[in-house]
Amino acid sequence: MPELPEVETTRRGLAPLLAGRRITAFEVREPRLRWPVPPELVQQLAGARVRSLTRRAKYLLLETDRTGLLLHLGMSGSLRHCTPETPLRRHDHLTLHLDNGYQVRLHDPRRFGCCLPLPEGGLSHTLLAGLGPEPLDPEFDGDCLFRRSRGRRGPVKAFIMDQAIVVGVGNIYATEALFLAGVRPGRAAGRVTRAEYERLASHIKAVLAAAIKQGGTTLRDFLHEDGTHGYFRQSLRVYGRAGEPCPVCAEVLRTRRIGQRASSYCPACQK
Repeated sequence: MPELPEVETTRRGLAPLLAGRRITAFEVREPRLRWPVPPELVQQLAGARVRSLTRRAKYLLLETDRTGLLLHLGMSGSLRHCTPETPLRRHDHLTLHLDNGYQVRLHDPRRFGCCLPLPEGGLSHTLLAGLGPEPLDPEFDGDCLFRRSRGRRGPVKAFIMDQAIVVGVGNIYATEALFLAGVRPGRAAGRVTRAEYERLASHIKAVLAAAIKQGGTTLRDFLHEDGTHGYFRQSLRVYGRAGEPCPVCAEVLRTRRIGQRASSYCPACQK
């Protein structure tokens, strides 16, 4: 699934290509995504000028001088900037036609993504209103995690993956940050100390920033806006490496399931 770094990488690639461009047409080949694409968007977007492409959590917010778009890439979706001559793929469901002749296509094999109207002041949208802070913003820190974790008995990994606590910390990045912070994923969130949360918040920021810099983590069929793959997977220390030696102490990495997700960890380095 495209996580926050993959979505942010996509945003950074597309934003300068879209800013100021006029949408000449919005083409819907398959409206049956996670929620049906409203048919009125075809007329509402025709002639609209793009103001910006921003991100909130794993949602992309395309703001125009008319109705904007709230986009989510779902489980395996991607956005690609291309020419009209680029052959259509089977799961290219939506196309924005731009006034410079280029196109932006939403490719979504599983159809778990979404494309919904984004009204003025889009952050009040029901899908965005209850989200926690952005992990790369200054207001997110260890003290924020510590305060919100008091009295919680659930695993700390599930806690930091809760979008109401902090957005965009997916399974891969939670696993890596917990390893670097020396905290076992199954520990009760309320039993993690303030100092440990300080380290954890710092490593969440570092891991996500590194993933964005390297283009995200390629898993299965995720592609960036230009069709290239991410490279952060080459830097993973423990995710998906259960049974291999720990890169720090050589202890055999173990795994357990937390919230339906496999969680690799080092029994020696993580307490």
